[in-house]
Amino acid sequence: MKKRGSFQGPSRVCLERVAVVLYRPRLPENIGAVARAACNMGLNRLVLVAPEDLDQERMFRMATGAAAHILESMQVHDDLAQALEPFQYIVGATARLGGIREELLNPREMAARLVEVSKENDVALLFGPENWGLTNRELSLCHALVTI
Repeated sequence: MKKRGSFQGPSRVCLERVAVVLYRPRLPENIGAVARAACNMGLNRLVLVAPEDLDQERMFRMATGAAAHILESMQVHDDLAQALEPFQYIVGATARLGGIREELLNPREMAARLVEVSKENDVALLFGPENWGLTNRELSLCHALVTI
């Protein structure tokens, strides 16, 4: 039997080093919903790049009170490369299976990889516009790709 306090559970991702990056989000409600989902997962960093509409009321309505702090501290950029500069590891989310996609991981596999990566690196989880996602050009900025 192990001594009390000696149990070490599975390693965890350093959540404070992980940010959700939305490239060209179209709807304020989706931004709010992402803030709420990020909050539910323990993430507190949200970065927007070239958003179409930053209607505060519509964003906050979807974020609910629990995630309001994420919207209040989110960063907004005009340029994707500039927004990604602070990150040492960028994960692109894609549904497309062709082109440059040599290695596609599922969320469970990516989470396992991020346990080690997030110990030493700031990580961006990059999502594209709701209507067409990330292009090959944007995906080329990523170190890894994940698909659901």
